[in-house]
Amino acid sequence: QFWAMGSTMCHDKTSIAAPTPVTDGRRLFAIFSSNDLFCLDLDGNLKWLRGMTLDYPNARNSLGMASSLVLAGGVLVAQVENDSESFTAGLDKQNGANLWRVDRPKSANWTTATVQKIGSGAEMLLLQSGRGIHAVNPKNGEVAWHYADGASTIPSSALAGGVLYVPSHGLTALELADDGRSFKQKWRSSRLRPDTASPLVHRDRVYSLNSAGVLTCGDTDSGKRLWQLRLDGPFGGSPVVADNHLYVFNEEGMAQVVDLSAPEGRIAGEMDLGEMIQCSPAVSNGALYVRSNRRIWKIARKT
Repeated sequence: QFWAMGSTMCHDKTSIAAPTPVTDGRRLFAIFSSNDLFCLDLDGNLKWLRGMTLDYPNARNSLGMASSLVLAGGVLVAQVENDSESFTAGLDKQNGANLWRVDRPKSANWTTATVQKIGSGAEMLLLQSGRGIHAVNPKNGEVAWHYADGASTIPSSALAGGVLYVPSHGLTALELADDGRSFKQKWRSSRLRPDTASPLVHRDRVYSLNSAGVLTCGDTDSGKRLWQLRLDGPFGGSPVVADNHLYVFNEEGMAQVVDLSAPEGRIAGEMDLGEMIQCSPAVSNGALYVRSNRRIWKIARKT
């Protein structure tokens, strides 16, 4: 059991444990809305902790923080972006100390960074905010390029096949240079605009959920809308894909499964868990894991 050192204030629809943990296969790193950062081994033993509020007392917002940690270039990256003391920091995995820190736009931001692997094998960090996308070298925090046409501060971008699908003016596809130094816009579509859920790319299709709970399928090459399917929303978490089926949970705990092999998508199944769900499910070893406001659920085929 750990005690929070920062603010535990958050909206009723979220929780202090909104950010998703990350692991390097040896250690687990977790940050909470209170900006308390923990490192544990895979047996659950605490290796180190850092209360970032001690260094940055004004880094918070009234609704709760939600950006998840990412690992890029061997560096642990924490986005602590808010209306006051807004920044992103690259941290040493061994002890949580700052390797670098960059100021970020002073605005509440709940997106999570994307990591691009470039041709040399190195990685670039793609930070999203209301001012667009900044490509950052995770070793030192230096900016390589900036897409300056704005982006959402709620749904995060999706990266697939060297293309970044940015929630910007609907959905904007950016082709990223293999050396990590530049980009060019491929297409933009207002018809693929996501609401809260992040866009999802599967094979040659991109999927988004709008504010009306409509799932839209688009072509990744052209951005053309191919079909739409109305689901039972609203949705706070993002969908995932497994075995050519899309899985998504609405805020009331209703699981919906969409068969993506059908010409215009088809709802293949539903299951009501009856508890509020605001997260995206995780897929592992033939099972779905999803967290409600009361418990963690495992959903799998009967054996």
